[in-house]
Amino acid sequence: MRDQLLHGHGFLAALDQSGGSTPSALQNYQYPSDLYQGNEASMFEAVHGMRCRIMQSPVFLSPQESAGGVLGAILFEDTLHRTVEGQQTAQYLWNTKQIIPFLKIDQGLLPKVAGVQLMKPFEESPPAPSAPYSSSSLVSLEEKLQTARNMGVFGTKMRSVIHENNPKGIKVVVEQQFDYGKRILKAGLVPILEPEVNIESAEKQECEETLKKCLLQALDQLQEESSGGDENISQVILKLSIPCQDNFYQECMDHPACLKVVALSGGYSQAEANSRLSKQPKMIASFSRALSEGLTHNLSDEEFNKVLEASIASIVQASV
Repeated sequence: MRDQLLHGHGFLAALDQSGGSTPSALQNYQYPSDLYQGNEASMFEAVHGMRCRIMQSPVFLSPQESAGGVLGAILFEDTLHRTVEGQQTAQYLWNTKQIIPFLKIDQGLLPKVAGVQLMKPFEESPPAPSAPYSSSSLVSLEEKLQTARNMGVFGTKMRSVIHENNPKGIKVVVEQQFDYGKRILKAGLVPILEPEVNIESAEKQECEETLKKCLLQALDQLQEESSGGDENISQVILKLSIPCQDNFYQECMDHPACLKVVALSGGYSQAEANSRLSKQPKMIASFSRALSEGLTHNLSDEEFNKVLEASIASIVQASV
């Protein structure tokens, strides 16, 4: 899986809309709201059906099956515990599609403080009561990671958000991401660290400059702490907003402790996200909304696959 991530030609598909963003995802998919409104279980069934339609599409291919394609897919935890064609989702992705499975593990965001939103602490966030994997007890990060690894997951993803250029706030965001990232590495998984910069921020470029300094310091520290060991064990993936300056994160990409830098679409349209990403050499896409743009419930399978195929081709091209 690591070799495909390093050398494959393609991008990461983000299929990890959380419970909070699922209604808007279904709205964009034009799924009839009266079929799930007020019923969380029905809502998760509906969005799993949407994700299955994407994953099972004959055009949703890994680079092993095409000239360029989907290197990996990021899953919501509910999706991980469901099945596709009789297989657990992560196993289906790798065994049937040769697509690397990642798991979104964060439990959402805290309110904004010092211009940023940190992640909710893992041990303080129980699983959703209606989820098929729920229990009455709190789930620690290590328990969550062990379950993911046992189910064939390669890596994880966790998101925090930067709204303002507050150096202290941004430093805390990066520290939290890397502190959890080290625990994920210790569990034998590869963490995707996502300190997103809000694309609507009036200080977006300044935020990115501060963020890059903090990231490079954290990468240096990670490298120092793991010196003498297997370098692969101490590598993280960074998922970042597409920066204002071209080739801005090159130093991060070249750092020994960084396996890959991927881009979130952050609310840009597919065309805008692709245009911006194409100016960032070596940065590949990890799109959600931009990937599913134009996919609707009422499309025939032929129409659905045609739209998805065009989207994948354009995102692969932007990820060159």
